[in-house]
Amino acid sequence: MLCIPPGTEQQAREFYGGVLGLEELNDLGYPLPNGAIWFQMGDIQLHIRAEAVHDMSQRHPAFEVADLEAARAVMEQHGIPVKNESKIPDRNRFSFRDPFGNRIELIEMIG
Repeated sequence: MLCIPPGTEQQAREFYGGVLGLEELNDLGYPLPNGAIWFQMGDIQLHIRAEAVHDMSQRHPAFEVADLEAARAVMEQHGIPVKNESKIPDRNRFSFRDPFGNRIELIEMIG
């Protein structure tokens, strides 16, 4: 789960749904707990919820993508700074911060 400041739910929808192109899960047949926002990412879900206390933690989710350079191009197109992470032998990767300060890592497996 990623946390966002209260009152920024629409901005989260615009970023995760609009910029990143994730599908928001709206019709689950039941209300989402505590006003959470859920997105589908392949075969997993990303859950987002507003919380009053929010910091710039280094904890983060990491998502595997098929084309890291295409993902980097989307970030650059939207003016989102990326940070190249330290080298790991079997993958290329970078991270970015969402508009709420959450760190997200994208990984492309190589080899």
